[in-house]
Amino acid sequence: MVAVDPTSPFTGGALLGDRVRMGDLAGDPGVFIRSMATRGSQGGLAVYTAQVCDVLDAAGFSRLLIETVGVGQSELEVAQTADSTAVVLVPESGDGVQAMKAGLMEIGDLFVINKADRDGAERAAFAVRSALELRPKADDGWAPPVLLTVASEGKGVAEVVDRFEEHVAHLKSHGGLAGRRRRRVEQRMRDLLHAQLWEAFEARVPEAAWAEAIEALVAREVTPHEAAARLRRLVGTPGRNATPELRERTAHSRS
Repeated sequence: MVAVDPTSPFTGGALLGDRVRMGDLAGDPGVFIRSMATRGSQGGLAVYTAQVCDVLDAAGFSRLLIETVGVGQSELEVAQTADSTAVVLVPESGDGVQAMKAGLMEIGDLFVINKADRDGAERAAFAVRSALELRPKADDGWAPPVLLTVASEGKGVAEVVDRFEEHVAHLKSHGGLAGRRRRRVEQRMRDLLHAQLWEAFEARVPEAAWAEAIEALVAREVTPHEAAARLRRLVGTPGRNATPELRERTAHSRS
């Protein structure tokens, strides 16, 4: 289990309180818990969550669970990392409104209303089901279930596990699992290339040129697009809309 906690934007620290809440599991020899801090990552996961999952998979763990920071429109990176995604809501705290968030409704393969013994659980489930009616039908025909649980008492947890397994089996039978995993590795390669290319670009830009571009932006003498284009030309990197002639000159200059 990989549990991700938010990092303080002021101190950079993280409580990593998931271990406290899962004290019973911490002593289970069949469960390994790895807590991680986001360290500035904005997608709901830590920077190296995917790499940690790779290591655990190579170590022979048959099932990996990832707990994200929380529910939000920008914290949707888990859908690019996991085979199946469960969105867990509670009756209070405006989760009925949360259920209407477009991005959140699109990533869920299962929807779980926890603390179902409290008032408003059925209303929250109804709100989620209503929002799902507006969601386009999946190509593979999967209809996300809405489940009610009381995790503190273990009620409904077995059904959640069964539905997870059912969803994975459904993906395998319809070819969706291979497609998801292909898109996942492609996205990871893109992310790595972006990071590596940025590091290479940053190393080639003189500090004076960078400072000059920032000062020009602050003074509103150029637009961000113009400043970026100047820096690209300085290091010999043509932009996406560069002409073939410019690309050819850049290639010759590098050779």
